[in-house]
Amino acid sequence: MPNKPFPLMTVQQHILEEQRQRFPGASGEFSWLLSGITLATKMIDAQVRRAGLADILGGIGTENVQGEMVQKLDVYANEALHFCLGNRGSVAIMVSEEDVDPVVVERDMPHGKYIVIFDPLDGSSNIDVNVSVGTIFSIFQRDPQNPKPGGPNEEVLQPGYKQLAAGYVVYGSSTMLVYTTGHGVHGFTLDPTIGAYIISHANIKMPSSGIYYSLNEAKAEYSPEPYHKYLDYLRSGKTGRDYSTRYIGSLVADFHRTLLKGGIFLYPPTKTNPSGKLRLMYEANPIAFLAEQAGGMATDGKQRILDIQPTALHQRTPLIVGSQSEVKLLMEMLAQA
Repeated sequence: MPNKPFPLMTVQQHILEEQRQRFPGASGEFSWLLSGITLATKMIDAQVRRAGLADILGGIGTENVQGEMVQKLDVYANEALHFCLGNRGSVAIMVSEEDVDPVVVERDMPHGKYIVIFDPLDGSSNIDVNVSVGTIFSIFQRDPQNPKPGGPNEEVLQPGYKQLAAGYVVYGSSTMLVYTTGHGVHGFTLDPTIGAYIISHANIKMPSSGIYYSLNEAKAEYSPEPYHKYLDYLRSGKTGRDYSTRYIGSLVADFHRTLLKGGIFLYPPTKTNPSGKLRLMYEANPIAFLAEQAGGMATDGKQRILDIQPTALHQRTPLIVGSQSEVKLLMEMLAQA
C-alpha cells in the first residue's frame, strides 16, 4: 500500500486560512503583500546560497546612512524587496535601513493601506565568512483617506505596538521564515525542491527560562554597572542553572536561538553608544513583537520596546529580549541601580 502524502501547508495557505478565520470579509490585499515579502526572500536566499561562486561578496566601497560599509548583497536584498513590494498595489511607503528617507510608491500613495519597514540583510558583514544572516520586516497600517500632515515621515513614526505583522527570515543551514500577525508566532522552512515555505514550527512558544545568554562580551565592560552584576550573577550558578554564552553577531540568528531555546539576548548601552546601537524601527520593534507573541519580553532597560514613540527613522535603542525569567531578573537589577 503506498504511503500517504505528507500534509503540507505553505505559508501562503497559512496566511489565507488565518485571514479566513479571523477576517472573513478581508479583500486579500494583506496576504498579497506578505507574498511579496516571501518572494523577495526567496530571491535573496538564492543569492546567499551562491555567495563565493558569483561576484556577490564584499563591499561596494561606500557607507550607508548608518555609517556602515554597504555590502553587495545589501544592495541586492534592498532592491529585491523594493521590487517585490513596490508592485503589490497596496504598499504606499517602504522604509529600509539602507535608505536615508522613506520610499513613496507614488502610484499607490492615494489608496495604499500599508507601510513596510525592513532591514534587507541583517548581519551582512558576516556573509564573507559564511555566517547566518537574515531579513527583518515590519508592517504598519495607514489611513489613505486621512494622510498625516507631516507626510511620509510622520506616517512611518508609529510605536511598535501598532504593528500589524512582523517577522524575519534566517538564511542558515536551512532557510526559515518566522512571522506573527498578532495571533501567535509560526515558523516555515523553505523546501528548495518545490520552492515553497512549508510550516515546520507551529505556534512557537519561547521557554520561560533558558541556559544561554547572548551578547558581545568584548564590549560588556563598557556597559553600565548593573549589566556587569547581572552577568556575574548568571555565571555564579546562584540561579540554579548552568549558563553558557552563545553569540553569533547576527541579530536574526541570535534571536532565533533565543526564541527556540530560551535565555536572553542583550545589546546594552555603552560609552560609545549610550543610546544603544540597534535600530528601533528595523530591528527592535519587529523582534520585540515576535518575542511578546511567543511569551517572552523585550525592553530597552527602562520601558517596553513596543511602547517607545519613535522620533526618527534611524533611531537607535538598547535591546534586552528573551525569556521572562531572565529579562525580569535584569529589570529588577536595573531598577535597583
